[in-house]
Amino acid sequence: MSPAPTASVLFVCVHNAGRSQMAAGFLTHLAGDRIEVRSAGSLPAERVTPSTVEAMREVGIDISAERPKVLSTDAVRASDYVITMGCGDACPVLPGRRYLDWQLDDPAGRGLEAVRPIRDEIRRRIEALIAEIDADRPA
Repeated sequence: MSPAPTASVLFVCVHNAGRSQMAAGFLTHLAGDRIEVRSAGSLPAERVTPSTVEAMREVGIDISAERPKVLSTDAVRASDYVITMGCGDACPVLPGRRYLDWQLDDPAGRGLEAVRPIRDEIRRRIEALIAEIDADRPA
């Protein structure tokens, strides 16, 4: 039986079809079961953008089965960290959560060449987030 996750993280962007899906994919891949991962959008798209799926496939992470989900207050309530990526004021603010706003270009409508640097910056931020969560974890 695996231990309970040490933290839960919610990634939020407008369409939940690019940035937040890449972030969730990286965190799931790099942290495994240690961190609970969610993603959602204030106005979810019908599907994850193909260039986002392909960019993640290039680094060995398959997010092709993911579907955009609508942001809910329950998802925020269930998360220790809420990381927004351009969703503005649509994200409910609840006490006791750590909020981070990551300014990242939106990959929507962009080709693979333009999505790769966004993907790489998200990975860098995810690695730093994991280090922060691990440092905050009680001994």
